[in-house]
Order: sequence, then structure tokens, then C-alpha cells
Amino acid sequence: MELTGQNIYQGYIQGAKLVIRNKHHLNEINVFPVRDGDTGSNLSSMMGAILKDARSAETPKATVESVSDAALRGARGNSGIIFAQYLSGMSIELIDGIEITLEHFAQASERAVKYAYEAIDNPVEGTMITMMKVWGQSLMALVQINSEPIVTMDIAYGELEASLKETQFQLKDLKKAGVVDSGAKGFVYFIKGMLEFFRNGEVDHDDVDEELEELLAAPLHDEEADIHHRYCTEGFIEGEGMDVDAIRKALRGLGDSMVVAGNERKCRVHIHSDVPAKVFEALYKHGKITFQKADDMVKQQNIITHRRSKIALLTDTIADLPMSMVDEEQIHLIHLHLLFQEMSFIDKLTITPAKILAYSKDAHRLPTSSQPDPKQIENILGYLKTYYDSVIVMTVSSQLSGTYSNVSKVAKAMSDENFTISVIDTKQNSGAQGLLVAKASALVNQGLSHEAIVENIKEQIPKSKILVRVKTLDSMIKSGRLSSRAGKIGKFIGLKPIVTLDAKGEGALDGVAFSTKGSLKKLVGHMQRIHKTQKITSYSIVHINNPEEAEEFAEVFTKLLGRAPDYITETSSIVAVGAGDGAVALSYLIE
Repeated sequence: MELTGQNIYQGYIQGAKLVIRNKHHLNEINVFPVRDGDTGSNLSSMMGAILKDARSAETPKATVESVSDAALRGARGNSGIIFAQYLSGMSIELIDGIEITLEHFAQASERAVKYAYEAIDNPVEGTMITMMKVWGQSLMALVQINSEPIVTMDIAYGELEASLKETQFQLKDLKKAGVVDSGAKGFVYFIKGMLEFFRNGEVDHDDVDEELEELLAAPLHDEEADIHHRYCTEGFIEGEGMDVDAIRKALRGLGDSMVVAGNERKCRVHIHSDVPAKVFEALYKHGKITFQKADDMVKQQNIITHRRSKIALLTDTIADLPMSMVDEEQIHLIHLHLLFQEMSFIDKLTITPAKILAYSKDAHRLPTSSQPDPKQIENILGYLKTYYDSVIVMTVSSQLSGTYSNVSKVAKAMSDENFTISVIDTKQNSGAQGLLVAKASALVNQGLSHEAIVENIKEQIPKSKILVRVKTLDSMIKSGRLSSRAGKIGKFIGLKPIVTLDAKGEGALDGVAFSTKGSLKKLVGHMQRIHKTQKITSYSIVHINNPEEAEEFAEVFTKLLGRAPDYITETSSIVAVGAGDGAVALSYLIE
């Protein structure tokens, strides 16, 4: 039997389908390296990408290249990325020709194993890589003594199954749980499916769309998991002449559980890290980032084991709050995206204000923000529904973003008598939006009902205010809010506008000054007038890459108001793009 691009493709398709159908079983036995129950989902994500994007080509080599590229795009988690790297190794090691023999295939299978080993920072035997090694070595040994391809593959598969059983005794975690390694079994399912096609010559055409639809659900990490780094971080980059080894070296020291798979054109990265923004800063230097993900394993774990209330608070990342408060109060975030030069960064996760400003400094156009799509919102609300009785969502002003509208539509469809979702347009952004969310959190802690909290926050919105001291006009000029001519004049005379939001939540000008000191003086005058007639219940200071002047603000207003700000923090990258480098904002709530 000669192997062609067509029959290898069909064999791989049958293998992919068998893995997807056994996704839940693979999740159930997933105990190593972390008992997080997502290996089946991660492998199925990769297999789904193969079903969707891979194509049969004229030669086996070109076909496996197509499968490899699809696998790299869809790979998720350690297991998925290691498997994708194995397939990439296969595509590299296969000889080029319209047809190949089983010996050629066996040789490529044996040689592809080294690529899988190289992808892993700390390879462990008894896992998927052991199965890959056994399969390749068995095929290579048997093809020398047996001329019948199907018989050869059947015998090699028998050795593979025997080796799989041994994994239960190779690792302490597996022996304790009484299971084989989940990733290893996923590889065996793939080979089993491939052999089913070679034996029968038919591909199972049963639909797997329902299984594929579930793959977007975020995996949860088990309460017993020992998490050393907070974010399960993944990225996909494309380019020409990329050096995969150089990418590995650039990421060392940024976390653990690192797997880097790919070739000169495409590369998939997985790493557990506390600093995902630094991970993507490193990747930015090696190619175009086309996919980013950073799952918060610590928050997922805390919600399972230490949930503070049955009412969840959800806001978007335009709300500026210290991460310590977000963690302590278990505030959930809808991470908006920032688009720049065909790359999509995740706000407050994979990009910092300083970096996005540096990347776009010489660009003619500013980066743009992207509102969350319905599927993203549905996934977040679906996750919260698992653990809470109700959700209060507080969004950035509807006049500035479509986030409120999108969330409202999804919430209407998902609300029922057992799960209440209230969506509030804060008509604010940045620090003022953050203060409103902090207020809602305090009310949750006081034990108020869902309805009472919503009513209280809606009454508080007209009593909230933000005042932004803009330090540079560059962003206003690039965005078109100031013409180039007016911007040049403004720069020449030292114009320092103070920007706010009006009662409708639209951008407005509160005043202008002609020096940094002059703008601070105007803010002091504003707060003096408020302080004389109203009681300021809370205030915050946020900044864009300017902690020094934020501290200066804190000293001035602590002296004026007789109390320190509730918090000082840096803004989101989206706010940074709009307000520009060096801006400082004062926000407050009145009684």
C-alpha cells in the first residue's frame, strides 16, 4: 500500500474525530501535570482546527504541512501544542513525492519525536511524548521485517496500547489516581482512528459540530491544583525565518510549563506566567502576533473554593481599579481588545499602556479598541452562571462604546428565573467607572440584595465625575478630535485641556490651562468648590505612565480634602491611547 496525500489526510481526519468524541473521557482522567480537567478540550480544540482548516494536497508532505499549520493555529494547552509540534516535525521529515512507502512514513514518525521533545522546557516520560516515541520506534522496527503495511501498523498499535497501560505506573500522580496519562491516551485515540481508516478505507461522516461548539468554553482549574504562576498564557505568531529556539530563550524566566512549537513560518506558545504582558512583549520582537490568551487560573480557583457572595460583579477593563482590589473583591472583568497593525492585544493582560504608546508612537493612526463580541460575553456569563445566582454588569458609557448594547442583548437572552442579570450603563469611564464598581462591591459586602444594589448605583451615577488633565495633544490630533493645524497651535502655546464626561456620558471639555501647574490649579479650584457644598465620599487618581505626577496629585488633594485617595493606579491601555502619555485623572463620588 502506497501512502498518498489523500489517504493520509483522511486517516488524520478519522483520528481527529475519534479524539473529539472522547474529549470528556480525556478531561475526566486528566491529573498530570495539573488536575485541571482540560486536556480533552485542549486536544479537541486542535483537532477541530484540523477538521476545519486542513486540506488534502498533491503530496503527503504538503498535506501534512497543511495539517500541521491548522494544528498550530488551533492548539491549546501543553498537550495540544506538543501534538502540533509533532505534526510539524512530521511535515519537515517526510520526503517529497506523489506517493511514499510505509517505511518513509515510519522514518518521519520516528524523527518527528525529537521536535516534540524540543518544544517542551522540561520533558517528562510516561506522557504523550513517550507514546510518540514508542509509535515511531515500533513502526520503524516492524517495517524492516514485515511487508504488509496494515499488519505492520496493527502490531505497532498493539505495542502502543501496551505502553499506554504502563504510564499508570510511571508517574506518581497517575498511579495514585489509577489512570493512564490523558495526553498519552489522546495520542493513542488519534492513531486508532487513523488505523480505522486504513483498515476500512472509509471516513466516519457523523457530525461532530456539537462537540466542536463546546470547545470555546474556558477550562476551569481544579481546587486542588498547585498553581505556581497565575496566567495560563498562549500565543500564536507568524513571520518569515523565525527562530523557534530564540523564542524559547526569550521566554525563559517568565514562567513555567513552557511549550514552544512551530517552524520558520508559524509558532505556537504556551506558558504559565505572572506577567503575560512581558510574554507578548518578547513575542512581538519575533513575528506578528495573531492570537493571544491569558486565563486567570488563580481567580478560577478562588471562585470555586472561596466565593465571597452569590452576587457576581462584572465590569469591562475600561474601569480603572487596582488589581489587588479586583482580586480581593472578586470582581470579574470583560477584557476588551486593542487593535494595532493587524494585532489584537488583550487590555490589562497582554499589553501595558507604556508599551502600546511606544509601539504606536510613530504610527500615523492610533490603535483602536474592540468591543466584546456576543460569544465572548456569552462565555463569561455562562461561566458565572455556574457559580452565582445573579450578576450585576457595569459597563463603560454607552456613548463611548458598544459594550453596553452588546452585553444587554446577550443578558436578555440568558436571564431566567434562576439567574438574574442586570446591566448598568455607568455613563462613565476610567477612574469614575472604577469608583462606581468599588461602591457596588462595598454594597455586596454589606449584604444588600441584588435589586437594592442596582438601584443604589443608578442613583450614584449622576453624582460621579472624572476630570482628566491631558499632558500631550498628540493623541487628540491623531484621533481627529483636534485638527493638525489646531494641534500645532495648541502645542505652541502649551495648551493643557481638562477633559470630562457630561451627564449623557459623552466626552466634553471642562476647562483649559496653558501649563501643567495651571491645569492642576484649575482642578484644585474645582474640588474646593465641590468640597464646600458637597460631601465627597470617595475619590481616586489614575495615570498614564506617570506615577510621579499621580503622587503629586495625591499629596495636593489629601491636604485639601483631609483624606488620602481611595487608590492610585495606572489606567487601561485603551484609556491610555485616547488620553495620551502622561495624563493624570481625578475622579470622585459625592453623597
